[in-house]
Amino acid sequence: MAAVTERESLIYRGKPLIRDGNVLYFGDFNENFITRFTILDSEKVNDLDMARKITIELLEKHGSDISTAKLTKKAERTSMWAALDIGVYWLEDILEMEKEFLKSQA
Repeated sequence: MAAVTERESLIYRGKPLIRDGNVLYFGDFNENFITRFTILDSEKVNDLDMARKITIELLEKHGSDISTAKLTKKAERTSMWAALDIGVYWLEDILEMEKEFLKSQA
């Protein structure tokens, strides 16, 4: 993934949303999980490219290298909003479960 400065990243629901070509990453790279959205197909609507086929992947990271991340869940949606809905839900859910697990181990 290309280096992204703090100024270039968007914040969505309190977490960075970073675009690298047709791939978007949602989540904090310092946490153990991240969501990846890959735009597989798009169409022109009034001179804008609108995504119409997006793959959503919940990844478990092992260190800072995203290329070694383990696929946990995968789905496909036909709009970016539907993809964000499920991807954000998955990430928030797994991070909450991880937090509860760590709390129960203390």
